[in-house]
Amino acid sequence: MPNDVYEFSAKSLDGKDIKLSEYKGDVLLVVNTASKCGFTNQYAGLEELHKSFGSKGLKVLGFPCNQFGAQEPGAATEIGEFCQKNYGVDFQMFEKIDVNGDDAHPLYKYLTSTVPGVLGTEAIKWNFTKFLVDRSGKVVKRFAPNVEPRDLTEDVEKLLQTAGATV
Repeated sequence: MPNDVYEFSAKSLDGKDIKLSEYKGDVLLVVNTASKCGFTNQYAGLEELHKSFGSKGLKVLGFPCNQFGAQEPGAATEIGEFCQKNYGVDFQMFEKIDVNGDDAHPLYKYLTSTVPGVLGTEAIKWNFTKFLVDRSGKVVKRFAPNVEPRDLTEDVEKLLQTAGATV
């Protein structure tokens, strides 16, 4: 079992390999996203968190996923254009991945096993499940899809204030 999120990498929407170790020392908010979901308007709140706290060390990482009601059908270029045009998304978006099942991205296997959801379930329930990671790469909290990004502000601020604090 990996020790932290820094042991993983993923491809950006433009196909570039990004090692999560590039984010060492940052607080991360990892979110599985979708463009045609009832929660899609959360892109605006995620972008707001990114703008408000990016200079203080918060990095929002979006992982499009088509496993929930086929709500992310587009190709990488379509996803990127949608996010930019409709929500001005400037945070890092990655290639579409699976977050559940045998083909789940290794990062998501790690996130879900480290911080299970309600009743200990590891499965991601729906789009816009959020994971908060501290500056040392440890997963500290999981948020359900219906938790609005603005409601994470207090937890984000706590993690930004200290090197290894948990919330």
